[in-house]
Amino acid sequence: MGKIVAIALGALLTVSGAIFTFQGLGYLEGSSMTGSGFWAIVGPIIAAAGVSLLYVAIRGPQQRR
Repeated sequence: MGKIVAIALGALLTVSGAIFTFQGLGYLEGSSMTGSGFWAIVGPIIAAAGVSLLYVAIRGPQQRR
């Protein structure tokens, strides 16, 4: 996977996870996800996966000595 694609996917997952979290907690209204405890739990997991992917993509492969 290219570095640019990995960074874009990581950013998308992070933003989506944050939106899902805020909808699940009831801060963002207008969706069937609003106020659902399921999304309040799954959202941070998705956001953490996105942050992890961003970290790995930006840091790059490490060379061993």
